[in-house]
Amino acid sequence: MPQLYRVTPFLRVPDIEGAIAFFCGTLDFRLGFSGGGYAYVWRDGVAFRMVQDRPLPPRGEGRYTSYVDVEDVDGLYAQLKPKLDLLPAGSVCAPFDQAYGQREFTVIGPDGDLIAFGMEIASG
Repeated sequence: MPQLYRVTPFLRVPDIEGAIAFFCGTLDFRLGFSGGGYAYVWRDGVAFRMVQDRPLPPRGEGRYTSYVDVEDVDGLYAQLKPKLDLLPAGSVCAPFDQAYGQREFTVIGPDGDLIAFGMEIASG
């Protein structure tokens, strides 16, 4: 039977070049394709598809769009921290433990998309 192996969320962004710069320059994704108002970025087994869209309302507090499961959330945060520190104040929430058993950090991208990176907390 054919197997499913990945979900790639579509993000609607008003500035495709800015979104590519954020994903590739800040979050260390690789650009797979860009053209015609569309872009595909990937890292390890995770990918995002972005499509140019009309300007969105002001970003406010961000809106959850994606949750990326990782093996070592603190290690990934440490790796990305020098670049995350360059983002506007309030764009990053450092790793923290959730009541539902996940350890996460969140990043608000330039278009207001809130992306969570997390892992299951080892049970004692």
